[in-house]
Amino acid sequence: QREFTQKKTFTTWINSILAKHTPPSVISDLYTDIQQGHLLLDLLEVLSGQRLPREKGFNTFQCRSNIENALTFLKGRSLKLINIHVADIIEGKPSIVLGLIWTIIFHFHIEELARTLSCAYNQPTLDCSSAVDSSPKASRSAKKRAKIKERWKISATKALLLWAKEQCSLHGSINVTDFKSSWRSGLPFLAIIQTLRPGLVDLEKARARSNKENLKEAFRIAELELNIPRLLEPEDVDVVNPDEKSIMTYVAQFLQYSRNLHESEEDMQEKVREAVNWLAAQEKKLAKLLIDTENETYYQKYKEMMSFMEAFNREKNPFLPVLSSKRSEAELSEGQQQMREEWDKLISQINEWKVKLDHMLPSPLDGIEAWLQEVEHLQAEDLPDLQDPFKAMSVFREIIVIFKGLMDCFDSHLVTLQSFKNEDEKNMPLVVPEKLEEMKRRFSNIHFTNSSTFLEYHYGLCSAVANEVMLKLNIWDMKYGTKESVESLLENW
Repeated sequence: QREFTQKKTFTTWINSILAKHTPPSVISDLYTDIQQGHLLLDLLEVLSGQRLPREKGFNTFQCRSNIENALTFLKGRSLKLINIHVADIIEGKPSIVLGLIWTIIFHFHIEELARTLSCAYNQPTLDCSSAVDSSPKASRSAKKRAKIKERWKISATKALLLWAKEQCSLHGSINVTDFKSSWRSGLPFLAIIQTLRPGLVDLEKARARSNKENLKEAFRIAELELNIPRLLEPEDVDVVNPDEKSIMTYVAQFLQYSRNLHESEEDMQEKVREAVNWLAAQEKKLAKLLIDTENETYYQKYKEMMSFMEAFNREKNPFLPVLSSKRSEAELSEGQQQMREEWDKLISQINEWKVKLDHMLPSPLDGIEAWLQEVEHLQAEDLPDLQDPFKAMSVFREIIVIFKGLMDCFDSHLVTLQSFKNEDEKNMPLVVPEKLEEMKRRFSNIHFTNSSTFLEYHYGLCSAVANEVMLKLNIWDMKYGTKESVESLLENW
């Protein structure tokens, strides 16, 4: 299934690039069409903007020569082509062909786009290797350069994920923690579309729809309104473990779209001024609402919050393009800096209000809400990136124990929530039904991501163990004189 999805996604992506070649070309079957080398060279020429040497014929020698030219070009750009050989491409081996195309996509598409985010997200770029290792010796070492390249590969993925998270954060509780199951509901795709082109989707309706309906709608709108090629189908994403590379390739197209949105500086500044005024008005409205509802019941306070948030989410749509503009602090004008500060301040006040309301929930819902928040916080946190393997092992073991302890309470909390009698002694509702439904949805999300979270923690632990072992083995590069010294060394380890 994964291989089938990748083949389909990569083929569609390649054809969207080959359409720009002169003359345009197209791939029908990735595994067979790539064997001649011509389409591979066409692809690289469009992506690099360079003319590459090629043989014009189609005999075995000429095909081999063309593929060799393509691989030589990629190696010249310091790309790692592990286990990718000319003979395997000529044979059309699926795993090798997919591996080659993914390397090309990641370098020319994802890395290049993520590079534009590097300053804003404080990630190292390929041009600033000194941020990783500034020693003169390191700059001369090919091995060290390869390590820097590998670290940037991780950073490029993380930068794209941070960008996606940011687009979704403007629309409430749509959590994106990876390029796998986080996208299964279709809501992140719709949230990004809403940020880039406000008014194209209705997120409130989407929350009540099925995964497949949301995915179908997102892909349709992206293709028709944003001119983003339909690389995926709903059945590719609405599965237990969607293909990470295919989703990354598709999400990167939305980032590409956002990079292509040009607007005059004068128009931008006018929109920024309007956004600042609107944010100030919202802050006053919120402050007044907090005073007016101070002596109200929890039920009434929550109803007022829902009313405020409904209007807030509706009114913010025209300002989404400027609010989501991703620039580094150095690039921001004075007005943009003020807008960012006002936005952060207002969101902080709204979140504080929500936290206070959650603390006011009647028992035992207050305890269940606290448990939900603790689990969600743990799931949303990035995995620790510790350089010391021994410390990493300790941290991951601790996280696993904490998470397991929390999940041991899952069933009992869910039963309590489902059996909660929502009325007081006067038969009046204690909690708005929407809050109870929201809590139940969060239980479903936790249940769905539980296994993958455990796997990520254990992956981190196993990686730390492996790194520690390799560290020890690399140190042990000399002969020891006695049996006792070796036994002592092993005992200490």
